[in-house]
Amino acid sequence: MSQATEKMLNILLVEDDELDVMNVHRAFKKNNICNPLWVAGNGLEGLEVLRGGEMPKERRLVLLDLNMPRMNGIEFLRELRADAELRYVPVVVLTTSDDERDRVEAYNLNVAGYILKPVTLSSFVEAMATLNKYWTLVELP
Repeated sequence: MSQATEKMLNILLVEDDELDVMNVHRAFKKNNICNPLWVAGNGLEGLEVLRGGEMPKERRLVLLDLNMPRMNGIEFLRELRADAELRYVPVVVLTTSDDERDRVEAYNLNVAGYILKPVTLSSFVEAMATLNKYWTLVELP
């Protein structure tokens, strides 16, 4: 396995807004981010992806929206942290919610970061570039 493959991070985007999903894909492309990206439309689907056999079990990162139907981001985090096999998966919240209660609750559930979704595509691209630098420099399990 090459060093680049060993450093490859498997990313799960838990996001119900198709436009935001497209923006993440565009931002990855513009920043030449070639990490594998899985997409789930809500927290329940996200847990299915993490527990299923399709996504590798190692070197995972979750990009999580908070405002979603069926199972929102906070409910997803509670379930994730209660699961012995998934509790250490790093999660970065990527949301429009600037609600202090959401931020506090997310950090109480051990998120690695809390990013407000930028309004413009260029700002979104910049945010993804910064995130890419972060996960490239930080040694994630």
